[in-house]
Amino acid sequence: MLERLAAPVIAAPMAGGASTPKLVAEVGSAGGLGFLAAGLLTVDALAGQLTALAELTDRPFGVNLFVPGSKSTVDLSVYRERVAAQAALAGVEPGDPVWDDDSYAAKLELVLALRVPVVSFTFGLPDVDEVRRLHAAGSFVVVTVTTPAEAKQAAQIGADALCVQGLDAGGHRGTLTDDGVSPGGGELLGTLAALRLVAAVVDLPLIAAGGLATGADVAAVLTAGAVAAQLGTAFLLCPEAGTAPGHRLALEEKTRRTALTRAFSGRPARGLVNRFLSENTPHAPAAYPNLNALTKPIRATGDPELMSLWAGQTYSLIEAAPAADVVRRLDVEARTAIRKAAARFTGE
Repeated sequence: MLERLAAPVIAAPMAGGASTPKLVAEVGSAGGLGFLAAGLLTVDALAGQLTALAELTDRPFGVNLFVPGSKSTVDLSVYRERVAAQAALAGVEPGDPVWDDDSYAAKLELVLALRVPVVSFTFGLPDVDEVRRLHAAGSFVVVTVTTPAEAKQAAQIGADALCVQGLDAGGHRGTLTDDGVSPGGGELLGTLAALRLVAAVVDLPLIAAGGLATGADVAAVLTAGAVAAQLGTAFLLCPEAGTAPGHRLALEEKTRRTALTRAFSGRPARGLVNRFLSENTPHAPAAYPNLNALTKPIRATGDPELMSLWAGQTYSLIEAAPAADVVRRLDVEARTAIRKAAARFTGE
């Protein structure tokens, strides 16, 4: 299925509002594949987005689900007090740091009932029966992995393709488990390294993700063995994206570095460095989604110094343009880069 995309470009699912039906539809109209992000949405909100998308396009699309992990046993009292003090300064109350399963089962039933063309999973593995049910409904199943070991696990449960995420990706790390110690939750591999190492241990179509911003990046991962490139940050400045104003401004300024942090959600994620990230990263425990609920009111203030400004390492290369134009530009640039590389060997 992925090999049939007119443009080998996938718009990553970006939970929290950036992914919208309009963005997905426009990416599809240009020959790429767009994803809705089911994570952090209510079931009704996801159903509403799927209805809106059906009215905008008849092109294939995907839906990404967050696989719930086990409940954290970490003592959150100290971090909760820390965040409560910062929330008070911002004039809001902190959220209740409770665990929930993101309505995973209900969302899975919804995508099954609607026979969503592509269903992807992040933060964990669906079970074998769930994969079988999706296949019976005609869905193509993708699992996000970050290491060869995770890739082998995903292949064993019947995934049709893998999204191989490198350390340079913006937003949450797609690790199946968070070790709670290392900055990225586990082994950190660059996108090309992860792609080649995964290709050596599984025989599945691979989607490359992480730090891809230009057509030359797309060409690089295609020649390294990927069938498509997945980009998220590259679409954040599109008018169709639901990127918050403060987030857009920080991206456009192009002055901040990026870093991995658990400060906002309790799970490793890469974002632009701001005050909240700097002050809290050393103290944040591995407790997702509890911390996500705790910090939600602070993030909702819209203050760029308090928001989770997710972005990949190459964010300074992205441009503000309609989503369809971004896909077409990436496709043309990738083809040009591949021709230039081929000419290096033919002398043309």
